[in-house]
Amino acid sequence: MPWLIAFLFKGDAYLSYMIAWIGSFVILFLTLTGWVRAMPKDRPLGEQLMRPMFIMHIIFAGYTCCTSIFYFFSVLGYDEFNAPISTFLVDQEKLELTAQCQRLYCLGHAAFITGVLMFMKYPTKHKYYIEKSNLASLLMKIAIISFPLSNILIRLPGLSQFSIQLSALSFIAGTLALAFAIPLKKPVNTLICSGLYVINFYIALTSGFKEPIIISVLVLGIFLYPNYKKLVLVTFVPILFGLFIVLPAYVNNYRSTAWTGDVAADDAAQQSLDAALNDENTTTWAFLVLRLSEIDMFTTFVKTTPSSVDYYGTELLKQSAIAIVPRIFWPEKPITEELVMARVYKAGVVNRGSNVSAKPAYIVDGYLSAGTFGVFLSMFLYGVIAQLISNKAEALFGGYILGTALIFSGLFQIFWRGLSFEFIINSVFWSYISMLGVFHILRKRNILKKT
Repeated sequence: MPWLIAFLFKGDAYLSYMIAWIGSFVILFLTLTGWVRAMPKDRPLGEQLMRPMFIMHIIFAGYTCCTSIFYFFSVLGYDEFNAPISTFLVDQEKLELTAQCQRLYCLGHAAFITGVLMFMKYPTKHKYYIEKSNLASLLMKIAIISFPLSNILIRLPGLSQFSIQLSALSFIAGTLALAFAIPLKKPVNTLICSGLYVINFYIALTSGFKEPIIISVLVLGIFLYPNYKKLVLVTFVPILFGLFIVLPAYVNNYRSTAWTGDVAADDAAQQSLDAALNDENTTTWAFLVLRLSEIDMFTTFVKTTPSSVDYYGTELLKQSAIAIVPRIFWPEKPITEELVMARVYKAGVVNRGSNVSAKPAYIVDGYLSAGTFGVFLSMFLYGVIAQLISNKAEALFGGYILGTALIFSGLFQIFWRGLSFEFIINSVFWSYISMLGVFHILRKRNILKKT
């Protein structure tokens, strides 16, 4: 309904944008309050936040649909929250493209959460279970084993993507184990898991990207929330807000120093942190307008497709099938990054000579494939597949803790943000294979037992 109403008022770009933007907040409210479909009753809400209905939904809606408001106001002439000068002329074409993209975001949001709600069936019928007394120790063991294994696999040709999966699994397992150990007052487990968390946070800090750092803090807060609700709200919410302010400057400084190869990672991190904390421009309007949201890039794709670049149809899916094949079996396989960037250059988002990676988001690829219908279908399937995998994980691994909190969140973290078709389809396919592999290992060792 929000998309339909926004579409009916498309003749007034300002009003149409606002209806679509507010519409995403309406969708969030109606779904998260259980108005559309009742929330699962098998666990308290605070103990099921890693399910697609919550973390995936909130991150997608928050990052994709809600953050574009600053870009919208910049199109209207606002600068640093100051009203436009009287002589400012609004670029009407840009305003209409912004409204059109926001309508597509609203439609994609509705389609995605519809897919989730249609297949959200909790509690799932558990085929296997694990002794609760073994859970905390098992989580710590998975974290300890996965971490060095991921470092080994990254050095083996064709197996680097499994390294990424195991690294994420190790982080989630270690963080979850830490959240278990603290209230149980297990000093040894707490010490070991704290060490693992610090190592993983350091890796995130020296990755050169914002997302791993934010996720490191966010996940720990979510896992601690059931036992320390007030403490988490008082501490983690301000920390996350501070990270959003400081990280853009930190990441930019880190990339310019560490990625040149002249400065060691430790020194670059320290220098970048000092620069970010002392930089008075870390909350610049430019970051809020162009970096917090990807709508600027989306408007360029919409402007050129289908007016000068035809819809891709099933071409992106064919390229995704190619990406699934491991390079170890096909050494001459086309480079996925180059396949994705070809449509970026074709649309004129960035120039071929620039050293920039501007990969389209999943929802954008849905539009590039088949326009408005492509957005609806791709986002609906996105929600359906994510929810079905979460259901399967809980059925195989005895419930929420191992199934969704560990396996789904560890192996399928790419769902939280969603990249281009080629990257996400490849990652989800092989993550599903990894999930089955972990299941069979736990079954063979009789850790998972038949109900």
